[in-house]
Amino acid sequence: MNNHRDFLFRVFRKIQRTFHEIRSDQAIRSTALEVKRQARVVRTTAPVILFNASTRIGLNSYNAAYSLIASWALRLAGIPVIHFVCREGMTRCVLGTNPDHPDWAPPCKECLQRSKINYTAADARYFSFHLDPEVRSSLADLDLEALASFVHREVPLGAVVLPALRWRFRAHNLIDSEAARFVFREYIQSAWNIYCEFERLLDEVKPQALIVFNGQFFPEAIASWSARRRGIRTITHEVGLQPFSGFFTDGEATAYPIQIPADFKLSVDQSARLDSYLENRFKGQFSMAGIRFWPEMKGLDQAFLDKARSFRQIVPVFTNVIFDTSQPHANTVFADMFVWLEAILELARSHTDTLFVIRAHPDESRPGKESRETVQDWVISHQAAELPNVVFVASDEYFSSYELIQRSKFVMIYNSTIGLEASILGTPVLCAGRARFTQYPTVFFPKSIREYNEQAANFLDAEKIEVPQEFRENARKFLYYQLYKTSLPFNDFLLPAEHPSFTRFRKIPLKALSPDQSSALQTFLTGVLQHGDFLLTDEGS
Repeated sequence: MNNHRDFLFRVFRKIQRTFHEIRSDQAIRSTALEVKRQARVVRTTAPVILFNASTRIGLNSYNAAYSLIASWALRLAGIPVIHFVCREGMTRCVLGTNPDHPDWAPPCKECLQRSKINYTAADARYFSFHLDPEVRSSLADLDLEALASFVHREVPLGAVVLPALRWRFRAHNLIDSEAARFVFREYIQSAWNIYCEFERLLDEVKPQALIVFNGQFFPEAIASWSARRRGIRTITHEVGLQPFSGFFTDGEATAYPIQIPADFKLSVDQSARLDSYLENRFKGQFSMAGIRFWPEMKGLDQAFLDKARSFRQIVPVFTNVIFDTSQPHANTVFADMFVWLEAILELARSHTDTLFVIRAHPDESRPGKESRETVQDWVISHQAAELPNVVFVASDEYFSSYELIQRSKFVMIYNSTIGLEASILGTPVLCAGRARFTQYPTVFFPKSIREYNEQAANFLDAEKIEVPQEFRENARKFLYYQLYKTSLPFNDFLLPAEHPSFTRFRKIPLKALSPDQSSALQTFLTGVLQHGDFLLTDEGS
């Protein structure tokens, strides 16, 4: 009986998902056709190109949705828009690669069906793949290191492709296997094809700007490299910190550059708004890009508290996901996060009165995105947890990191956002990698490995660590800007999908795409057309 009930439930959910997807696609087509009817595009105006080949395959991710909505707003504002769209233009793409079966072709048919729907009644310039025998023969006998440094006709293809390869293989330190070399070669050939096709498009249309997703994955990265070399303004976008929000910038979206005025101070109302958010955040009640990282949050158990009493002090070590697209920006002091962890291990061996708690990031074990180079594997291979003063907390253990912070002498991070929150809580933070918030004085951030090790040892030996008052104030300002200035709200246009990484479209009245009706689109259009800063005004925040 239970099996029959479960079967019926699965059938019902599948029907429900299909119905929702059909309704969403109908909304896209309907809005696209209405935009075409109402748009009064000024043909003498230089166009804007949008490119987001790495955002989705069959369903719309949040970034794919933001890009599409933004394109409609541009067209209604009279700006010609060109979508640069893949039509089997890569032998392997980032989302369509299976690292366990690299010989499997990407699901181009499914992707093209989505493109056909999304770019209804739009100017879509499709590109296909054309083999360059010279590039293929040049790559044939190269090992992984040589592929990473491969340059063809002054285009640094290897360096451009490497972040995407690391993301796809879910590792930073790649094994020089045939599978990795094969995918690397295919990515480089595909990147070169995109470069050639995109160069032809730039010659033809001479755009005023390029808008791309993320900027780290090789399709968008090589297009950005091409545009910037010509001096064409390049805007990147990512998900914002708020649900259903996007972040647009003239810089690198994954580095999250923010310009906060020197005289900015939080008002009483703004402080109350931030405190309300933090209250929920510290309970684990938050999500990003549809993902809720903490299904539950538990307090520190009695066994941990009993162990901690035998040490003079507690120091949490908060790690990151090693292949995350923030990591290329982070690796400015240490070569990578695992090199940093080796330094932490040496500190643990020499400071036996300190309990080091190594905390794996919860996103390391996210279903469908599981890391293949994990902190847990590192802990096991280095026998770190066998030290009596080291505790390892796995990525799927949902105990409260915030309670741990409040019991700590200071916090060690690589570039995790929890460092910003620890500063807000008044806890000293020693940072090892460039983070979004290190562009302002928010944490202790030494500039070399020697300085880092010296400062860590001093913190461990000190009776008390004095934290500059500006750290907490700047941390609150930065988080407020992330939440309420840079996160452009698209919730009026979108609905949650059954899969948490994707979204569905509402039925959108055309007037809703007017900047008078949407603070997100007003800010976006001002940013693109008037070289604005993509920051919401107080009224729209």
